[in-house]
Amino acid sequence: MTKFIRRLQRIGSSILVSLPKEWVDANHLDKSSQVEIETGHDTISISANKDTRPTKELVISYPLSKEENIVANITGAYLLGYDVIQINSKSIIPGKDREEIRNSMRRLVGMEIIEEDASHINMQFLLDATTLNPEKILKRMSSIALGMYDDASNGLISADKSNLQTLSKRDVEVNRQYFLLVRLIRSTLVDRRLANAFNLENIDVLDYRVAANVLENAGDSIVELATFIYNSSLSGELSKKIFDVVKNFSTLAEKSIVAFTKPDRLLAIEAISLHKQYEEKLSSLRIMFGNKKDIPIDFFDLLYMYEQIAQSWADVVDLVQPIYNE
Repeated sequence: MTKFIRRLQRIGSSILVSLPKEWVDANHLDKSSQVEIETGHDTISISANKDTRPTKELVISYPLSKEENIVANITGAYLLGYDVIQINSKSIIPGKDREEIRNSMRRLVGMEIIEEDASHINMQFLLDATTLNPEKILKRMSSIALGMYDDASNGLISADKSNLQTLSKRDVEVNRQYFLLVRLIRSTLVDRRLANAFNLENIDVLDYRVAANVLENAGDSIVELATFIYNSSLSGELSKKIFDVVKNFSTLAEKSIVAFTKPDRLLAIEAISLHKQYEEKLSSLRIMFGNKKDIPIDFFDLLYMYEQIAQSWADVVDLVQPIYNE
């Protein structure tokens, strides 16, 4: 066995190490080839993997037509599961477009620029899809969104509302996880190896796609909620009445996600019942005042926004398949 010493290098957010040329040539590997990596406590072994699917590559010719957008093309290719995206130009790529391309990379988990010169930019997806987990990604989306929800709701009773202006930046991470999950489940539909690794049937893959979409929309709605609360002039008394109803929603929402990912129909039934109780409490706020003309419109707008946000997690738990008697 031949030993080699290699120095680790950082490219973007990834740590890379070069492979010995003799080993690469002996196994007929190229820059887009896939290898199998096995890790131990303080060891790592790399094997030439002959059974992996062919690397999906896409070449984008630059400049694009006026109807096309370079960021949309890159994002679309990422979501379709392309491993390598090359942008080739016969002339110099302008700095403005180059910066847009770099910014688009920040939205795409695992995609890094690996080669670049004045007229070419090569990007590669550096994560192994088999090491990812749809369940964990969905839970992370939910967790980030619920953290945003709690901070937005605390703004109802807090004198310092400056934190509400930062939630849009946290929503970017919800979107990043959403793109990653969509890429992963799309790849699962065309690669049975991934479906087997995740133990997902086609209907499960479809349900994950729906769940990811509603949680991504929930993140956007929470940002709108935070902005509304920041600009609202609702009295402290009315704000406190809403806060007392919505403050514990995260516990209910987390139960909905667990019921979906297990999946657990009995837990789903419990979560559905809790969702109904939550909706009833919000509705009761509408009728607790004798003269509605004395209540600011902001009060009713907030109730509506909270109902719409809660519906996202209710939609997720509704995807848990019922138990039918045979």
